[in-house]
Amino acid sequence: MKNSMFKKMFIPYVLKRIYMERLGEPLIYNLISLYYFFFGKFSQKVEYDLVPREPYAFGILESAKQAKKIGLDGITVIEFGVAAGGGLLNMCYIAKEVSKEIGINIQVVGFDSGVGMPSPIDWRDQPDKYFTGDYPMPEMERLKSALPPNCSLILGPINETVKNFESNIKFPIGFVSVDVDYYSSSIDCLGIFNLSPSLYMKYVYTYFDDIYDIDDNEYCGELLAISHFNNTNTLRKLVPATMLTQKRIFRRSHWVKQIYLAHIFDHEHRSVQYVQNHKIGLDILINPFLQ
Repeated sequence: MKNSMFKKMFIPYVLKRIYMERLGEPLIYNLISLYYFFFGKFSQKVEYDLVPREPYAFGILESAKQAKKIGLDGITVIEFGVAAGGGLLNMCYIAKEVSKEIGINIQVVGFDSGVGMPSPIDWRDQPDKYFTGDYPMPEMERLKSALPPNCSLILGPINETVKNFESNIKFPIGFVSVDVDYYSSSIDCLGIFNLSPSLYMKYVYTYFDDIYDIDDNEYCGELLAISHFNNTNTLRKLVPATMLTQKRIFRRSHWVKQIYLAHIFDHEHRSVQYVQNHKIGLDILINPFLQ
C-alpha cells in the first residue's frame, strides 16, 4: 500500500493538492506527518490525512470507534458509484486496517449500474458535466475477483437494488459515500436512509463527492438531492458535519466540507426512554471561582 501511496503522490493533480493544501499548513504538522507516514498507527495516519481517500478513512474510522464504544460487533460501509473500482478497493483496504486496530467487523458494499451513467433527466442532472455512458465498469470480472470476502458488489439500477438491500445488512450502517454525479441518481442513493432505524448508527457519516466544484449549487446535482431529501423527510436529515474543519489538523483540505451526517432521529439511542434507562449519573459542572 505504501508503494501505491508513493506513486499517487506524483500524479499531477495530487501534486497540486499537496501544494495548495498541505504546504500552506504549519511546518510542524507536515514534519510530524512524515514520521507518522512511516511509523504511525493507522488511526494516526488518518488523523494526519496520510491515507488515500481521506474522507473514506475518516468516516469509517470514526464510525468504527463509535460502534466499539457502544458494544457493536461491526458496521456496514457503502459506496454508491463504483465505476472502475478504485474507490471500492481503497474502502476495502481502509476497512481492513480499521478493523484490525479497532477490533470490529466491517461489511463493505458497492452499488453501481455496471454499465455507466444513465440518460440525464434534464438540466438538474447537469448534462453539461456528465452524460449517458460516462464512468462504466471496464474490467468488471477482474474487479469482482479482487474483492475480499467481506465486500459485496451489487449491480443494477440503484433505485431497485437499494430497495432489496435491507435483508442483506449484517451490521448497522455507519458510513456512506455518494459519488453518482446526477441529481436523479443521488435521489436513488439516498433511499438507503429510508430503512428501519435499527439498521443504522444514530448518525451516519456521509460523503458527497460532487459538491465542491465552482459550479455546483443547491439547484442541481447532489446538493439539490440533499435539499430534496431534507424537505421530504421528518425524522432523517442530512446536514454538514459541524465544526469539522476546526477539529482537523490540516484545515485546508476541501473534503472536510463534503462530509455530512445523516441524522437518524427515530433511532432508539436518541429516544428519551432509552437515555433514561441507560444514563449513568448526572453531568455536573464545577465552578472554579467557588473552590
